[in-house]
Amino acid sequence: MAVSAFARMELRCPRELDPRPSWTLGDVLTELDALQATRRAATPSPLKQPPEWASRAREKAFVMRVEEDHDSEEEDDNSDEDARAIVTTGARFSCNDLELSFEESEDELDCSGASYNLMEKRSIEKSILLELEREHQLKIQEEVRSKLSSLEVCHQNEIQRTVSAFARLQKDAESRKELDRRLDVLFQRRIAEVLDKHLSMVQSDHEQKSQILERRIKDDAAVEEAKRREQSMKDEKMKQEKTRQEAEARQKAAAKLAAEAQKAAYEAAKKEAVEKEAAKSRAEVVSTSGQISQNSVAHATMVNSTEIKSELSGIKVYANSSALKAESRGRALHDQVPSNIYLSKDYSRYDRQIGKSISKLMPTTDSVKARASELIKALDGQDCPRPIACRLFADKMISIVKSRNPKDKTFGNLAFACGYVMLLVTNQVPDAMEYLLAEFHKVCMYTVPKHLHALNAQARNTDYFRLIGYQEEDGKLQSTEAYLVNVVAYVKLYAAMIQTEIKGVRHPHGLAEGWKWLAMFLNSLPAITATAFALHAFLKTAGFALHKKYGSQFMKILDVISRQFIPALKEQGSKVQAEAISNLQNYLNDKKYLEEPEGQYLAQQLLSKGYM
Repeated sequence: MAVSAFARMELRCPRELDPRPSWTLGDVLTELDALQATRRAATPSPLKQPPEWASRAREKAFVMRVEEDHDSEEEDDNSDEDARAIVTTGARFSCNDLELSFEESEDELDCSGASYNLMEKRSIEKSILLELEREHQLKIQEEVRSKLSSLEVCHQNEIQRTVSAFARLQKDAESRKELDRRLDVLFQRRIAEVLDKHLSMVQSDHEQKSQILERRIKDDAAVEEAKRREQSMKDEKMKQEKTRQEAEARQKAAAKLAAEAQKAAYEAAKKEAVEKEAAKSRAEVVSTSGQISQNSVAHATMVNSTEIKSELSGIKVYANSSALKAESRGRALHDQVPSNIYLSKDYSRYDRQIGKSISKLMPTTDSVKARASELIKALDGQDCPRPIACRLFADKMISIVKSRNPKDKTFGNLAFACGYVMLLVTNQVPDAMEYLLAEFHKVCMYTVPKHLHALNAQARNTDYFRLIGYQEEDGKLQSTEAYLVNVVAYVKLYAAMIQTEIKGVRHPHGLAEGWKWLAMFLNSLPAITATAFALHAFLKTAGFALHKKYGSQFMKILDVISRQFIPALKEQGSKVQAEAISNLQNYLNDKKYLEEPEGQYLAQQLLSKGYM
């Protein structure tokens, strides 16, 4: 058997490079045509005749089938038809004496044609095509494997994403459930609040209706009560008419008693005038011998329209004539009613009633209103004559200095409260003011103003001290310190009455009288310890109101005190207490007249509203 010669065919592309994996059938045919043309242009082979199989190869066309991978069977019918359509008829190649051997593996290449023997002669084109087909199949298999692995990885990733998505969905569902549960709780809470609010409104409505019903019941009861009171008032009027007739009889008896007292007072005044004339003549004789001592006192006084009179031998009176006349009129009116009238069985009850009402007075608005109403009602009573009632009222009101502690810090507030009560009562009962002034002048001569000076040691006896206002305690005269305390308390009470003002209420003895008192005090009275304490008490209580009303004129009065009264006090030396001087100096230096005294504004606004 002759050995055939083989020619080794190599592709034009480098061996280390793989064929393009994206070759199409047209690209393969073009490549084969290029190989055939190259072969024809080559040097002829030494073989004289081509082999028999080569001639047969020319007669029969070369056919290459490209089968799709098994995975393509899952595609649709159209893709199968396209795959089967890729069958073309190849070009004929003539290889003279060349023989190609291919090693085929059933795993790598699956051809539908007939199997060839190992040493069977093949055409080179067919071998190349088979080699290309085998390489293409291997490449396709590799690509399929890589795609399968990538798909598997993608599948695993998709599974993981699906699991995570399911987990997120489950978590979202749980959070949604929790949110729904919270919203449900919130809605239930709001419903409960709205229900509670509704129930509260219903309850409030019921309460309002019940209150309206109660008010109607109370109004009906008030109407019934008014009818009952009206009937009782009618009965009371009838009773009062009956008692009025009885009171008229008693009043006639009291008028008779008052006429007798007035007659006795007239006789006493007449007798006193005779005694004064005799005393005046004696005083003219004594005045010459006492000229030196008189001058020692006169330099401490401001003598402007001052009238000097004598009540007792050896006593000099410092006072203004108009003040003495007012005092005389008040004393005559005061003496018309006996001082022991409260011991009478007919009037002792009124004395206790007035005293009880004044003893309950406190520096509060309610107390002032209540006490004033009680006292006005007592003074307007038909059972007690007006002069007797006014005398009892004045005695009890001024005696509050004795019943209360003047040294207590709250006495100033109480004095202002007394001022309100005195103003309210005298506004309704004007006669009561004359009795109050007479009682003030009786217990404290500095409220006139008046001062009694003993010209010698003989005149400074017990009668003199009683005359100037010393009180007896356990059968003995009180000390000078206690006397000065009483002087300050009485002057404070007098000044509180003067400075009290209530809107809509006329004051029968107001700030104008206080201004007159201050002028007479500085013009008539000497500068001594007692007058210094009295002046300071008056300024401390009424100075703010006087400054507020008179302004610059009041400042002139203070200038007189600073330039004349205080130096006159200092000239007395040890005879004047240092406290008296320091009180006045501190009042002027600290400008206390610009400060409202404590207790003055007790209830001024409220009282103004209540008594307009």
